Amino acid sequence: MNKQLHALLWIFVFLISTGIKAQNTQPLINSTLNGTVIDQVTNQPIPGVTVQIKGTTHAAVTDLDGKFYFQTGQKFPYTLVVSYLGYITTEHIATKDFVQISLKEDVKELNEIVIIGYGSTSKKDYTGAAETVAQMSLKATQKTLESSLQGSVAGVNVTQTSGAPGAGMSIRIRGGSSIQGGNEPLYVIDGFPIYNSEVTSGVLSGTPTNPLSTINPADIESITVLKDASSTAIYGSRGANGVVIITTKKGSNTVTTVNYDFTIGQQEVRKKIDLLDAQGFSRLRNAALYDSNPSGGPNQYLSEAQIAQLGKGTDWQDAAFQKGLTQNHQLSISGGNNQTKFAVSGNYYNQEGIIKNTGFERFSTRINLTSKISSKARFGLNLTLAETKSKVAPSGLITALISMPPTATIYEPDGTYTLRNPFENIFANPIATLNERKNQSITDRILGTVYGEYDLLKNLVLKVSFGTDVIFNKEKSYLPASIYEGSITNGEGKIGNADSKSWLNENTLTYTTVFGEKHHLNALAGYTQQRSTREFSTAGSQQYVNDITGYYSLQSGNIALMPSSGESTWALNSYLSRVNYNYDSKYFLTGSIRADGSSRFGKDNKWGYFPSVAAAWQISNESFFEPLKKIVNNLKIRSSWGATGNQEIGEYQSLSTLTSVKYLFGDQIYTGFTPTRIANDNLGWELTNQFDAGVDVGFFEDKLNLTVDVYRKTTKNLLLDVQLPYTTGFTSSLQNFGSVQNQGIELGLNASLGNTAFSWTSNFNIAFNRNKIIALGNGAEFYTFGNYILKVGQSLGTFYGAVTDGILQTDEVATKGVFTGNATPKAGDRLYKDINGDGAFTTAADRTSIGDAQPDFVFGFSNNFTYRGFELAVLVNGSVGNKILNGNLQALELYNGQQNASTSALDAWTPTNPSNTTPRAKLDPAPVFSNRFVEDGSFVRLKNITLSYNLPKKLSEKLSLTSVKFRVIGENLLTWTKYTGFDPEVTNGTTISPGTDTGIYPASKTISGGLSVTF
Repeated sequence: MNKQLHALLWIFVFLISTGIKAQNTQPLINSTLNGTVIDQVTNQPIPGVTVQIKGTTHAAVTDLDGKFYFQTGQKFPYTLVVSYLGYITTEHIATKDFVQISLKEDVKELNEIVIIGYGSTSKKDYTGAAETVAQMSLKATQKTLESSLQGSVAGVNVTQTSGAPGAGMSIRIRGGSSIQGGNEPLYVIDGFPIYNSEVTSGVLSGTPTNPLSTINPADIESITVLKDASSTAIYGSRGANGVVIITTKKGSNTVTTVNYDFTIGQQEVRKKIDLLDAQGFSRLRNAALYDSNPSGGPNQYLSEAQIAQLGKGTDWQDAAFQKGLTQNHQLSISGGNNQTKFAVSGNYYNQEGIIKNTGFERFSTRINLTSKISSKARFGLNLTLAETKSKVAPSGLITALISMPPTATIYEPDGTYTLRNPFENIFANPIATLNERKNQSITDRILGTVYGEYDLLKNLVLKVSFGTDVIFNKEKSYLPASIYEGSITNGEGKIGNADSKSWLNENTLTYTTVFGEKHHLNALAGYTQQRSTREFSTAGSQQYVNDITGYYSLQSGNIALMPSSGESTWALNSYLSRVNYNYDSKYFLTGSIRADGSSRFGKDNKWGYFPSVAAAWQISNESFFEPLKKIVNNLKIRSSWGATGNQEIGEYQSLSTLTSVKYLFGDQIYTGFTPTRIANDNLGWELTNQFDAGVDVGFFEDKLNLTVDVYRKTTKNLLLDVQLPYTTGFTSSLQNFGSVQNQGIELGLNASLGNTAFSWTSNFNIAFNRNKIIALGNGAEFYTFGNYILKVGQSLGTFYGAVTDGILQTDEVATKGVFTGNATPKAGDRLYKDINGDGAFTTAADRTSIGDAQPDFVFGFSNNFTYRGFELAVLVNGSVGNKILNGNLQALELYNGQQNASTSALDAWTPTNPSNTTPRAKLDPAPVFSNRFVEDGSFVRLKNITLSYNLPKKLSEKLSLTSVKFRVIGENLLTWTKYTGFDPEVTNGTTISPGTDTGIYPASKTISGGLSVTF
């Protein structure tokens, strides 16, 4: 191992020390001209730029310092044509013997190349629906790579599942299709396909760490989202939910560049919930006790004199929330020559949570290397090493924070913790939990691919790659005896280990040719194989003598907990092919097919076949279109159809399984096994057929571009647990039943205006999606799941509950009391509508659909302004029409005096305050889920605003630096919404019950400043 490290070190030193010789054209006899070409924004020199004297063949190429030199017979003034890939070609008039020329990045050209499955293509030649995330969005986030997708791509809906540091996000591309299978997209990182599922042993209480948080966003060069089936069918059984292709930064054949980037900031909770203070709560409890026992008088808890002395009491939110520090350090080195290019980076990121004793740390390094071994052979390496550490907020913490009465104290008079809510409802002291409970997760990840390419023939390339993704996770939990959760067991310690090991081999042949001058052909064929294994083990103990050793000494517990372990494996073998053809850059045709064999499905249904076809017509390349080109320079229409699959159902679902059970025989405990699942040899894929039609239009030399797509996506053979007759010995079986449809419209508009001094780039996207259940199979019309319903004709995520109808008044008890659902109705009870018309209200019979979590549309609007050395980037995103189940509000409006309540309790019904919106206080209410707790989740948010300043080049040079950039960043600073919870951008991440906000870690807003220095 040491020899290998020494070898890598020497290679690294060699690469850094490699230079590139400056290139100059042969000088002529007469006048001379010296010049420098720099980046307009960063003021960095640009090597490799072509500078040509207009109207002549005289040209030069800038050296490593961006300098060029002419000896020419031309007389001043004359015009220079300056061009370089990724920059706008410009003309500059030379009037004296020295010039400095600034080049501006060509955003359009940078986005011209579309990274697709197993290759790349130009935007103009592409027949499918794919979109690349703008560079501004990539630079805007330092947390997780999913954040850069928010508001950036039409048809991609990104929602937080938790605001906790290191937590993940729910991503839906063109809507969710599966009910019990996975709905998240496939991620392909430098060619390695990953489905982002947590690797956890289950020891921790709380939200598991997001595996994608191990990827450093600053290492990402580009993110491309593949949306239609023509784009995703090449990934077959994993393409139904869309594909996110991520490429990381590579080296270049330029001078070695060293960059250090530092950001530090502060974040705080975006919003707190308005709750009763100690005086308000005391009066609420008095009212609830009086309602239950009027003979006890109106002040059974505290007298008015005692209440007046309370003050505000304990603000549990203030006691838990903090201003958390965030910091990010990034060091990167890149460079190379015509043979070898390299990029190396190291990153440290630390985010303190907005809740005390929660946080996330990431240590990562990335090495990317490409080398031209010979004129025919090439080699590449992409390697990421990362470790993350998370201090996780335990489950139930937020619920306890908002539910604990303000009259309860954090500490008893003797200095010990108050264990729990002193009243009937049991909530553990959340501050004691935060301070004393240990709830930690450590994840190590190795993600890497190595590949080789060889030109078998002039136009035939063989590529062979091997990759691995290894994740090791350790979870540690300790409940001390000094807090409520651990007092019953006198301390409880647990340790869990989980690991995931996946390897991948891909072998492809790519043939590219042009024949007859106008016929362009690109053909791909390949074979891939992937295998993944997961293991976990847990151990624990209880009854500790003291809390000193914690989970570091499980043997110190007097009672050992039952250990557990498990392993699962899946494998996928695939054959794939794709053909791209275009005639004269006018008519385009793409066809692909993939065959996948998956171990996850029944023995009679192992293989699935996923074809696609797409066509496009570049109308603007027709001769008859020439007169319109001054206004519409680009017009392309395209259409595609394809079939994709979804294999994310877990392992062994088609097999009959057993589980161990303990039973008592005599006075001995024995272990036995019992069947848990019936076999289904025909279990197969969820199959998604998708049709897409689109148009791409460019106006005024592509200064304004419009893209419109319409699509219909139908998923059939849904994987559902279907009820079985009890005579089988099983309650249900996973089978292929039902169908879900998504259809919608996506629109993207981007504009680029300006000159060398000022520029403005704007991107707007909006997407409308309609989700509908077509069939549930077995003749079923609906299924109910708690507060949700799956019903034919309605969308996934439809809420199912009662409809409120005011408050029962004193003179209405005899006539309307039957609509309260209470056996003994009383004035002040909430009234509900009689949905089935039987003359009374019952929670079982009078529920109905009361909204759904699907938005009518989502949008994003980004603007990037540059003026000399200044840059301003602004991103606004939003969602309209979606509903949120505010589970926190449902608990806070019980008004039972046993837990805290919303400030709406101040308007609770009383004989002297006959409210028609807020019910009376009562000690033992019967909770009824209703439309009262389903709120409008629409919002518009200033997601990110970044102001940067690039130090003038002369000042940078005086500091012996190439460039210096300062920036100030604001995230989630402003949100416009009617939602009364912590944050409207929230979901629990499931398909059946999305849009549920119950006890979720709140979102934060952040202000930070940064510095970027390049040597």
